[in-house]
Amino acid sequence: MSGAATVHIVHCIDTEGPLYESVDATFDRLRDIFGLELEPSRATLRSLQAGELDLGGIEDAVQKVVDPHLLAYNDTWDKVDEMLAECLSPAFRDALPDSYGGGWVYNWFCVDHVDYDVNPRRRDIGYHNVFDHYRGILRETASDQDGLHFHYHPHAFSREAHRCATHWWAASDSLFQTLSRRVIDRGWFPAAHRPGFHVIRPESHWFLEQYVPFDFSSQAMLPSSEDGADADLEGGRLGDWRRAPAVWQPYHPAHDDYQTPGDCRRWIARCLNIGTRYRLLTERDVRQAFSEARAGKPVVLAVTNHDFRDMRPDVDAVRALLAAAAAEFPDVPFRYSEAVEAMRDALGLPVQPPCELDVSLEAMDDGRHVLRVASQTPTFGPQPWLALKTQARTYHYDDFDIGVPFHEWRYVLDEDTFPLRALEAIGVAANNASGATTVATLDAATGAVTRTVWPGSRTGAKGAAGDD
Repeated sequence: MSGAATVHIVHCIDTEGPLYESVDATFDRLRDIFGLELEPSRATLRSLQAGELDLGGIEDAVQKVVDPHLLAYNDTWDKVDEMLAECLSPAFRDALPDSYGGGWVYNWFCVDHVDYDVNPRRRDIGYHNVFDHYRGILRETASDQDGLHFHYHPHAFSREAHRCATHWWAASDSLFQTLSRRVIDRGWFPAAHRPGFHVIRPESHWFLEQYVPFDFSSQAMLPSSEDGADADLEGGRLGDWRRAPAVWQPYHPAHDDYQTPGDCRRWIARCLNIGTRYRLLTERDVRQAFSEARAGKPVVLAVTNHDFRDMRPDVDAVRALLAAAAAEFPDVPFRYSEAVEAMRDALGLPVQPPCELDVSLEAMDDGRHVLRVASQTPTFGPQPWLALKTQARTYHYDDFDIGVPFHEWRYVLDEDTFPLRALEAIGVAANNASGATTVATLDAATGAVTRTVWPGSRTGAKGAAGDD
């Protein structure tokens, strides 16, 4: 194995909980994607799945959309948990050990389904619901090797939970609500991100650049013939990665074009789909990863799917591709990896201590208070996340006044923001450049500070907490 870099295998799950789809909704999707006007029925659906209807040349593409595996949704938490019972078992994880004897590792990118008016797919609506469900299961099963990360769905203007969108806060403030609640209520903040609907746009690009060092977003594809199964995504609709480098080396994006390598801080990794209808990982992609690693390049081979479908066939399919590539490239090792650790190891990022986030309150003569935060270790972005929880149980986000970028900040608590007496808690969170996360929460009544450090934003079992 000498001379070759390790191929880090990162399985990113867009973790959304149960999903239901009626037959009528399936035919609605066929109309949206292909313009097909068909009378919904299970008999017609079976004919489409068998390729028996004349659709003018798009029969194969339609078959991909209505593949029985794709429509076999885990529509209750019981079905999700039944799948997880095997997925998280040592027997399933260890079916194909990596080059170092390790078993399969999952990275759970959890979403909050909130601020919707219509929910026909029966998503689990509520802050922390998906996050808490998975954190509990991972702790119960001692799955400390897995990662727990962040996933966000932009809201459609219709506020329908099953619709896609691109802008992160044009239709809802749920992004700020979710992160602020995660900081204050759970003492947690993300170091790695997967985009809902594969979408990055300028506002989300610049947002992530302030806070999150590792972004598993790119779906850049090697040149291939179009088969029509993604006709609804032409022209960069939703996840647009047409200009991004189709290699397995993470890159820093440019300020004005997230698809172009440049001088921004965060790292973007390529992450292709498994178990769906488009942008699928192929044997050629896996061979490419091993070839690049043989040349000594830093390789992070990331794949993504959803927990609302049975993930076991997808994992087995990837393992089959890995087994074939490992036989062809016996000198190239591969490792199943947690997302943050994969980026650190592949890129050779220098080890840094977590940000200290020393928090203090200073009373002013006129009744105002000044919140001061300092960190000797530089934060990833120019300021930490600042979350405020009021006595009325509302949550808010705001900017600091920046004294020394990356090191010192202050925030004035008065009638122009919130006076201290109106607050229940204050939360401050930041990553360092290598993805170690620090969260500090201050009890507004007592001034007591609780600090939690996540070495790699994992499940929480390894977080170190302490009180000031």
